[in-house]
Amino acid sequence: MSERRYRVTIEVNGVERQAEVPARLTLVDLLRDELGLTGTHVGCEHGVCGACSVMLDGEPVRSCCMFAVQADGSRVTTVEGLEQDAGKLSVLQQAFCDGHGLQCGYCTPGMLIAAQGLLDTTPDPTDAQIRDAIGGNLCRCTGYQQIVDSIKLAVARLDGRSR
Repeated sequence: MSERRYRVTIEVNGVERQAEVPARLTLVDLLRDELGLTGTHVGCEHGVCGACSVMLDGEPVRSCCMFAVQADGSRVTTVEGLEQDAGKLSVLQQAFCDGHGLQCGYCTPGMLIAAQGLLDTTPDPTDAQIRDAIGGNLCRCTGYQQIVDSIKLAVARLDGRSR
């Protein structure tokens, strides 16, 4: 007997996508394996590391802790969807590159999603607000200071205070 599949319709990075998925397929597996969006990383698969973070209807969520069927009818933004135009990095993504907010890059998609979630609600965050926003994402390379500095660089660029 084959496993029952469910039709889901999800807007992913501005494009409506449909898939037929088993009930227990995680959102991260749908994004990576079914839709080919491999920017979202699979880390701990327990919601602890933050590598799988995506925006769901404008809020950062752990996509490894969510079933794809739960996202039916929702709007999902992955790290690929943060680009300004096709192939052009967003101000935040460019600031991570310029400010060395990434090293091995494994935590970067989750950090970018967490930072974008913060900047969407708090355009001029304090250091404490930045640290709180990224606090649920694990990074083993940067020591977090370069990530905080990169987010501050993005804020300055968005305000026109820096290039």
